Amino acid sequence: MVETFGADFEASDVLRLFPTFVWKAQVASGVRQEIEDDVLAKLDEMRRDAGAPAPGHGWQSKQDLHHLDEFQRLVACIHDAAESVLEFLKIGDGAFEITGLWANFNPKGAAHPVHSHPNNFLSGVYYLRTHDGADTVSFHDPRPQTGIIRPPVTELTAENTDQVVVKVEDGSLLMFPSWLPHSVDASGSDETRVSVSFNLMFSAFTEKMSKPLW
Repeated sequence: MVETFGADFEASDVLRLFPTFVWKAQVASGVRQEIEDDVLAKLDEMRRDAGAPAPGHGWQSKQDLHHLDEFQRLVACIHDAAESVLEFLKIGDGAFEITGLWANFNPKGAAHPVHSHPNNFLSGVYYLRTHDGADTVSFHDPRPQTGIIRPPVTELTAENTDQVVVKVEDGSLLMFPSWLPHSVDASGSDETRVSVSFNLMFSAFTEKMSKPLW
């Protein structure tokens, strides 16, 4: 029970309806080391001939890395996390698969604008290398109608903000609804931030609907 009104009321409460979840986990150190040993070496090989990106721009790989042997430990970790999320949501008979998995390199000044991941149910990011000034991701209010009236507030809280900034570190894994808008601010670090993003969809829908749309 949350008292929100004054003496004229016998009782009051706040009903929190239709919550939006972001699941955050820290991968165990031993598993994290296995992932790094395989994935970082493969990514260095893939980028060898790519050249340096233009100033303020990042590099993104193809979206099919989940088929490569070097990514199978990460894939297994993602599957475990997704099973836990579906169990939390009480979704039954939810056979699912990864529909896209790709690497992101963000050097200093590189950002990623607000976007979502159409035709998938869950999306996420695994962070291989983060640094001060390059260790956050922002999630944005998915209800555009809330922007019609923006009165001033006396204090910024989780109940009145239209953006939540989540801090991450090496080994962090985030999972969230694919429709949830998110973005990455321009990196303020001299070191390159490295992450691997992914999408998941129920297997019955993946053949035609859920391939990446870019």
